Amino acid sequence: MSGLTVGVDVGGTKIAAGVVDEDGKLIASTRRETPATDTHLVLEAIADGVRELASHHEVVGVGIGAAGFVDAARAKVMFAPNLAWRDEDLRGELMGRLDLPVVVENDANAVAWSESRFGAGRDHDDLVAITIGTGVGGGIVTNGRLLRGGFGVAAEIGHITMVPYGRRCGCGLQGCWEQYGSGRALVGEAREIARHSPAFAAGLLAAAGGDPEAITGEMVTAAAQQGDVGALHCFDEIGRWIGLGLAQLAAVLDPSLFVIGGGVSAAGEVLRGRVEETFRANLTGRGHRPVAEVRLAEMGWEAGMVGAADLARTSDDSAVPGSDR
Repeated sequence: MSGLTVGVDVGGTKIAAGVVDEDGKLIASTRRETPATDTHLVLEAIADGVRELASHHEVVGVGIGAAGFVDAARAKVMFAPNLAWRDEDLRGELMGRLDLPVVVENDANAVAWSESRFGAGRDHDDLVAITIGTGVGGGIVTNGRLLRGGFGVAAEIGHITMVPYGRRCGCGLQGCWEQYGSGRALVGEAREIARHSPAFAAGLLAAAGGDPEAITGEMVTAAAQQGDVGALHCFDEIGRWIGLGLAQLAAVLDPSLFVIGGGVSAAGEVLRGRVEETFRANLTGRGHRPVAEVRLAEMGWEAGMVGAADLARTSDDSAVPGSDR
């Protein structure tokens, strides 16, 4: 499929839609609030955003990036943790409203595809993209194609068990990776330090007006980039957990590249360097095998829209048109 496509990034609080060309350039965008508790209103908000863009641009298809389990047919959202979707035929409902071809994809897969095609991984055919935000998401590209698994829900890497019977996770299990290597974990560590070792966390407490519970991830990142000891300790902690997880993924997938994105990646080298150090130290067979690069994501807030739009264009097999990928 050639021509302009619309990519829609559906999150728990906002719906962002954009018109994207064949080179991955975002031409126009719009945004809506997510009425998360009403599935009908969510569908209407998505359709309304697409209609707005299609009224000014000739589009040939729509890609939806949704946070949740998407079936192998790339049509239904089987489960969405932050929305009321349960076995929601998103493709069928939207095609009926829009009279355009629609492809549904997991949002982290869309981000991974965007980085693979146009961002930090455009020179790699085998990569794992990790989004470090409130939780930990991921997408896997192998031999130039998205890995979806037998049921469509591969790459839910944030729910790998890192600590048996550890911290309770929102998914219902215990010890999941995202409980230790996410933005939520970063803030939790900072608040705990501030409560129990206020002198060590003096900089963070000053930024939060003296209230440990007012510390945010942005505060921790800013303080760490300025060299604050307490904040750097927090990044030491999550950097170790993320790096350890990458080593486990490398043992199974052997990618040539890891791409780190999501809100916490705004810390830049403060995060990336710590992750890479632990990854290398825990890589099985280290010293006797090639080592994957660890890069920061490049596509930023556009990644989900651009990836979803491009997947709508390449929906036949999710490979780059006209290449061996």
